[in-house]
Amino acid sequence: MSIPSLSDVTVILVEPQSPGNIGMVCRAMANFGAADLRLVNPCHHLHPEARKFAVGASSLLGSASIFPDLPSAVSDLHMTIATTRRRGRLRGKLLDISAVPALRSELPPAARMGLVFGREDAGLTSEETALCSHAATVNTSAEIGSLNLAQAVLLFLYELARQPLTTSHLREIAEQGEVEPLFEQMESVLTRIAFLNSKRPENVMTPLRHILRRAELNRHEVRLLRGMWSQLAWSIRDWRGRKRGED
Repeated sequence: MSIPSLSDVTVILVEPQSPGNIGMVCRAMANFGAADLRLVNPCHHLHPEARKFAVGASSLLGSASIFPDLPSAVSDLHMTIATTRRRGRLRGKLLDISAVPALRSELPPAARMGLVFGREDAGLTSEETALCSHAATVNTSAEIGSLNLAQAVLLFLYELARQPLTTSHLREIAEQGEVEPLFEQMESVLTRIAFLNSKRPENVMTPLRHILRRAELNRHEVRLLRGMWSQLAWSIRDWRGRKRGED
């Protein structure tokens, strides 16, 4: 039985530290027909060790896109999956890897999914996880829970490839780069009205991100909300902040 192509899936490695791991990721991608590799502030990805472990997929090393940070790497994607084993209140609901193919099927035609993988020694930060629309994990032994980077990529690609893609979602979804400025507007206004704790704004902003991402906003809805928050920002321009003693 042939394996379905994952040409609509992007693999993003955040600050990979080993050229060999990048090479093995390329080989895993080629195994399942995924060709869009994005590297965020990587080590030397064209190192001979990377080419050695890529085997027949070294062309992916040369075509990889390099980005300075995660927001720019995911800006044109419609859904992103942060891969992590760490749980926490601010990380939202952590899905099992088996739930990822169903998420892909919810995307409209021509939309792209990104799989985001963190550093070999530390994974993704909470801030990086919050930038993604979903988070998923592979249940492993509590004794040695973390996976090798290339092994993790292979498992997620295999899980996607072994389940036929049945796209039934016809509703447009805005790209993440279109939604991110909305979050920035919200944070600016909420900071101005003293609704956020300036030392821990993520305590409010991360749940708000989860709420709006569940809504799967389209471009029109994003423009509507941005216009509303722009008007709010304008309306409080002369406000001096919360008075002392107010609740």
